[in-house]
Amino acid sequence: MSEALLKNVQEMLNEEKWTRATLSNYSTNQFKELDVLLKEARDVRAYDDLKKLCDEHLVHTKNSIIALYLSGMIALSRQLIDDSALINLVTIFVDNHKWSIVKYLCERILDYGESKFALRTLAECYKNDNEETAIYNIWERLVKVDYEEADLAKSLGEYYEKQGKIEEAVDYYKKALHRYINKALFTNVREIWAKLIEYNKEDIDFFLHVQKKIAKNISKDKAVLLLNDVYVYCKEKGDIETAISICKIILQYDERDEPARKEITDCFRLKYAGHSQLEEYIRISNLTQKYRNVHEAITDFEKHIAFDKGNFVFHRTWGIGRIAKVQGDEIVIDFAKKREHSMSLKMAVNALQTISKGHIWVLKATKKKEELHDKVKEDPVWALKTVIRSFNNTCDIKHMKAELVPSILSSGEWTTWSGKARDILKADPSFGVSPDNIDIFTVRDRPISIEEKLYNEFKAERNFFDRAVTIRNYVAQKDVELDSEYFTEMFAYFSAYLRSKNQVSEFVVASYLLIKDLVGRYPYLGAGLSLNFIEIFEGIEDVPTLFLSLKDAKLKEEFIHHIQLFVPDWPDIYIKLFPYALTASIVTNLKKEGYEEKLVTLTQYCFENYRDHREIRDAVVWILKNLKDESWFEKAALTLERKLIVLIHILNITYREIENHRDTAENRKINKQVYTLLFKDDVLTKFIDEADPDTITRIYTLIEDVKDLDPADKLSLRNRVLQKNPTFKFLGDTEKTIVSRGLLVTMSRFEDKQRELAHIMDVDVPANSKEIGFALSLGDLRENAEYKAAKEKQDLLNSTAAKLKDEIERAQLFDPSTINLNRVSFGTKVLLANESNGENEEYTILGPWESDPDNRIISYLSPLGGAILNKKIGEKFNFSINDENVSYMVKEISAVAF
Repeated sequence: MSEALLKNVQEMLNEEKWTRATLSNYSTNQFKELDVLLKEARDVRAYDDLKKLCDEHLVHTKNSIIALYLSGMIALSRQLIDDSALINLVTIFVDNHKWSIVKYLCERILDYGESKFALRTLAECYKNDNEETAIYNIWERLVKVDYEEADLAKSLGEYYEKQGKIEEAVDYYKKALHRYINKALFTNVREIWAKLIEYNKEDIDFFLHVQKKIAKNISKDKAVLLLNDVYVYCKEKGDIETAISICKIILQYDERDEPARKEITDCFRLKYAGHSQLEEYIRISNLTQKYRNVHEAITDFEKHIAFDKGNFVFHRTWGIGRIAKVQGDEIVIDFAKKREHSMSLKMAVNALQTISKGHIWVLKATKKKEELHDKVKEDPVWALKTVIRSFNNTCDIKHMKAELVPSILSSGEWTTWSGKARDILKADPSFGVSPDNIDIFTVRDRPISIEEKLYNEFKAERNFFDRAVTIRNYVAQKDVELDSEYFTEMFAYFSAYLRSKNQVSEFVVASYLLIKDLVGRYPYLGAGLSLNFIEIFEGIEDVPTLFLSLKDAKLKEEFIHHIQLFVPDWPDIYIKLFPYALTASIVTNLKKEGYEEKLVTLTQYCFENYRDHREIRDAVVWILKNLKDESWFEKAALTLERKLIVLIHILNITYREIENHRDTAENRKINKQVYTLLFKDDVLTKFIDEADPDTITRIYTLIEDVKDLDPADKLSLRNRVLQKNPTFKFLGDTEKTIVSRGLLVTMSRFEDKQRELAHIMDVDVPANSKEIGFALSLGDLRENAEYKAAKEKQDLLNSTAAKLKDEIERAQLFDPSTINLNRVSFGTKVLLANESNGENEEYTILGPWESDPDNRIISYLSPLGGAILNKKIGEKFNFSINDENVSYMVKEISAVAF
């Protein structure tokens, strides 16, 4: 089928060449026929061969209409960056004024996504046809995809302004303003700024945000020039706080700006008009004097102006106080524990921190705890604003907790409350984040849009993958504008990685996957970008390492999916990647495409090479948990004994890795999973129950070699073996189980003795030394009863400590896994038949530290313990008690539960 199609195209190309068809003979119908041919080529998967045929023809006939169209459309459908064929084709018909064909070709290009070239050319077509409405529609599309296009954005603003659609006009004027700033065209910036002041003067945050870009991209002087317009508006409407902020910005740019210095002084007079010491504080701060640094003067004034009757202050020793009166250079303050405290104003400014009456410290000092508790719980928004504003409008969650727990909320209440608070901080437009730290929250004087809120979070994030999450959250918002300056800057951050692919890193791959997803939903975003996965993939030096570096689950899944879509040898890549990915999609896709033999090979590889890499050990566990019931798994020919041996080895390896602090978290996870498979799921015990002695010996020896395994688990397995095989002999078993030297002790009693010794040395001895010192201070030692008693106690403590040290040094910790139920030994319970009186007696054999005769717990060093020790079931012996000879027989031996 494809051969016939290619032959047909070859004939068409030859005919075109031989007949030298003129452009006047072409119409849109010919291109529609070529579209049908393209569909056929796609259906029979002949795109590659068809493009190759056309490209070879263009080498000799560079203006072939058929070859240019077919090659260009195939490249476009593949999202290849080379669009020269279609550009050449369109240019040919533009030069010959064939506007209907030009329009058709541009619309076909736009079927595959927005194109700056196609949109500009289409606008020319509509201009020739005097279709004004259509032109503006195209311009709107062009402004969305061309982030440098400023003049058209301005024209659209003027267009909507004439129509009275001010909201739309403002939107395009904002776009034009940002783009003119980027181009550093101040004349245009000032013109648009004036328009926005006229129509959008309430959006103060916008102007304050944009002026920063003007100062950076053009000059600070130009920013000051424009800020004065906003200042005049704010002062006229009575927004003195914002007016003061603008003056401070202007003075930051130029501290010698005398008009700004005068204006901020006027604003301070308006803000503090009712302050009793206003003019005095302006005077002593030298706010109006040119010789004083303006920033120092402002700081000085703002420190002083906070000191007025009724205001609150904080002292690090006396706590919260309220200013009772201010008289000249003297200030009187009422502290809770120091009423009517007087100090000089200069000392107060240096020693006290002024705080508002709404400060959380003031509220805690002046309100009942129950009242404040209920208010915080019932109104978390109020509580959040109160705490954040209390600390210069910057506060993180940790600081909030310190202020509320336990003084207002209990730890339990905080857990629930903080969850609600985090949701509020994320969604409420009254809150924002610091542009320098994502963990620092602020309160907004004016509500912030969700787009700007997410943009600020994006700027505050320092981690690439956190930014990827933020831009996805941005796009997920309803009715979000993807041509806004916020999104443009975020998108440019990722697209920049695609323009510098000299070294393919996880950031390049992640940017490609993220942008590819966005372009799939919004095709015009891909204009001018090269989105070729194969080209990127071939630049990856180590696929598994890069995969692990993708710290985003969604991007990892997309990466795996793209490998299957675009990489010819994807099954081999999947096999190489699997131990690091451990995802069901890899197994599913390989199985679905008939690559079960590769899965068998992969499984065998993991079970043979698990010692080499942690990821392969992780893969072994994953395979056993998720794939052991697959039909192909039996082909791996892994016996149950083989699986158990591998798991026991992995258990031992992970214990060692944890001890050596290597990949501790990951090794703990693997260790826990293996332990569960072996012991909690009873896989090991069920296998032991049916195994032959040689196999049991091999498995138990491996378990015994796992040093860090809980001795109780070893003991449990040992007893299970003996229950099923009472005559089984373990390697290393001896006739005697008690060592001749030292003192056998249990771990719990050993720790008790250590604590007892530590208490004597750390508590009793120092206390005794103080007693002796006090007794010495009383004088004559001959009649000093306190001194004698203290010295006697000292002797007792020293002898007790010495004895404990000796016992601890001689102590040998008992390993429960060494209990041998073939004989009576340390850690066993023994049931004796007293043949003298016909009764049964049960004893627990432990050491002298654990001995408790009343509960029939006896030491192996005691006379009776020594007589019982090492006896077997059925063995008889005699023991003398109070000159009475008693005959015993051992009936049962069992292990003590530790």
